[in-house]
Amino acid sequence: MNENTALTESTYYILLSLVTPRHGYGIMLAAEQLSGGRVRLAAGTLYGALNALCDKGWIAPLPVSQDSRKKEYKLTAQGLAVLHGELTRLKELVANGETILKEASV
Repeated sequence: MNENTALTESTYYILLSLVTPRHGYGIMLAAEQLSGGRVRLAAGTLYGALNALCDKGWIAPLPVSQDSRKKEYKLTAQGLAVLHGELTRLKELVANGETILKEASV
């Protein structure tokens, strides 16, 4: 991940939800729950994002059994590194904001 690349909130929650392998509907539910209802992914949006994340190598589909139509995805090592990088970036944003606002409150 480029140091200057910020994840969208949707992408962040999709990746975060895939720390545990899930199928599409499970990802939608997890993202909504983790975000306190702020992130609601429509099916078309989700599947477009999943394809893009697979292309980047951040997630990977799990093998599908013949009797199942549900495609499950898992986070890759690269995706985990992206999540850690984004968390570091977000912590820096919060720390900078707290510092500036604390100084402004004096």
